[in-house]
Amino acid sequence: MTTYHDVIETRFGWMGLLRSEKGLLRTTLPQTSPDRCIQILGDEMAGAEHAPERFTSLVGSLRRYFEGDKLGLVEETLDLEGATPFHRQAWQACMSIPFGETRTYKWLATQAGKPNASRAAGQSMARNRLPIVVPCHRVIAADGGLRGFGAGATQLDLKQSLLSMEADANWATAVEATV
Repeated sequence: MTTYHDVIETRFGWMGLLRSEKGLLRTTLPQTSPDRCIQILGDEMAGAEHAPERFTSLVGSLRRYFEGDKLGLVEETLDLEGATPFHRQAWQACMSIPFGETRTYKWLATQAGKPNASRAAGQSMARNRLPIVVPCHRVIAADGGLRGFGAGATQLDLKQSLLSMEADANWATAVEATV
């Protein structure tokens, strides 16, 4: 299978992108360097061709998202080969969470067809191989607390920053509507 990659800079850091002929395979959360993105993509990068032109639409969409555009990301074809059915369902449910809003792991489990599987829903977010595109940062604990994000709890500040950016964009839109 031929794969393609690119690394882009966003206002929150560098993001790694990887796709197959079938669709988008992986993204990284924003990182401190392009090398860190490549490291996170790991073995899946083996033999991947650097092909920025294959990511033009996604890159434009990500740039708009990081500028606070609530229309956000254009629909991307995803290559979810190898993902369990529950993970696929949880990722799809996560993608339905509107910009600037959050949902709980319980909600996610219910949407994925297993209402008593909050922990499994959490694991599906931990295994989310398409962060930002599958906006796992919008999933929070029932008590409103932020939980693991970016390999555990290592990037909770980024999760809070993304949620704040989205909330600020929603607030600005609401103010514009009243003027």
